[in-house]
Amino acid sequence: MTSNTLSANGGENIRLDKFLSNHLPELSRTKIKKMIIDGLVYVNNAHAKASLILDGNELISYTIPNLNIEISDMTPQEIPLEILYEDEFFIAINKQAGLVVHPGNGNNTGTLANGLVHYFNKLSDLNGFSRPGIIHRLDKDTSGVILIAKDNNAHRKLASQFENRTIKKEYFAITWGVWNETKGIINNAIKRKRADPTSYQIDDKGRESITNYELIKQGQYLSSVAFYPKTGRTHQIRVHSSSMGHPIFGDNKYGGGNQKVKGFIPEVNKELKKMLNNIERHALHAKKIIFNHPDNNKIISIEAPIPSDIKNIENKIDTVNG
Repeated sequence: MTSNTLSANGGENIRLDKFLSNHLPELSRTKIKKMIIDGLVYVNNAHAKASLILDGNELISYTIPNLNIEISDMTPQEIPLEILYEDEFFIAINKQAGLVVHPGNGNNTGTLANGLVHYFNKLSDLNGFSRPGIIHRLDKDTSGVILIAKDNNAHRKLASQFENRTIKKEYFAITWGVWNETKGIINNAIKRKRADPTSYQIDDKGRESITNYELIKQGQYLSSVAFYPKTGRTHQIRVHSSSMGHPIFGDNKYGGGNQKVKGFIPEVNKELKKMLNNIERHALHAKKIIFNHPDNNKIISIEAPIPSDIKNIENKIDTVNG
């Protein structure tokens, strides 16, 4: 471990965690908060909370843990990865549906992170060794483009583009029902459900969440839609689409699964059930991402082809709607 001291001079009216984040750019905000929670940060020789507002006269002592210890907890695994783009700064991967991005409760192995440490010797560690190179995430059953940083400098530059909302993202989805408008903006805050922490809901007290959408093909039962999220909240597109009365096809958590089939005429009911059984996940795909290269600032556009399971549903939209 490495111990250091730091004067809070210039940190008037700034939170402790934010002040440390500004002065320790090699560490992520999440890592700094964990250091504070773990008792590795002292303010004037006393433990302090991350939310402490500094007056600028404090002396801050902190200890950076030896993060190399954590890498032993990440098991390299030979997981198939489709690489869309790679250079010395970052990698773009077409994540397959069913693949969890990083270890968590009940998912210590078999994740994208396990595959990354198997194939790549150099990855950023800003988010700790349990999330090697991972800048953002996709839900387990959402397929598509995900960016991976090879070093901390590239990670910081790409992460800032996500934070500043300059990155452009396009998702492709199959949704239920007839949309009233062919394009529009969904601007509804999202908050985690208290009764079910794995789910989210529209809540005015939640975090700002903005999604643009445009219909590709309109149908009586199913429609294909392009979503352009401005913010990156967990389950954002799924919650927003469901809030409009059009849950993502196959999304059991937000009302787009088998329960949605009820009430249709028998032949339509049968076809929709067959389509749901064939896809076995929600029909949402991170199709494209456009951003500035972290080294030369050139505009980069990376696209992941729509996977066959969603493509098969799309090809049947005219049939089932007809």
